[in-house]
Amino acid sequence: MKNLNFTVYIERDEDGVFIGSIPTIPSCYAQGKTQEEMLNNLQEVLRLCLRNLNGNHFESTKFVGIQNLEISYA
Repeated sequence: MKNLNFTVYIERDEDGVFIGSIPTIPSCYAQGKTQEEMLNNLQEVLRLCLRNLNGNHFESTKFVGIQNLEISYA
């Protein structure tokens, strides 16, 4: 069995719910009342997502970073 590492993007919504996503895996996100619960849920979702990917798609992408973008808005 092979160990894989993924970058997790974590947010907290207005109700205090933690939302985690893995930017390199399409549609891979989960939520939880605590960060620990969210990460446990995300592990389950990730296993399902990986089963549905063709070949090594997830190994060919790499999370680069997060950038703030400022715009003028009227």
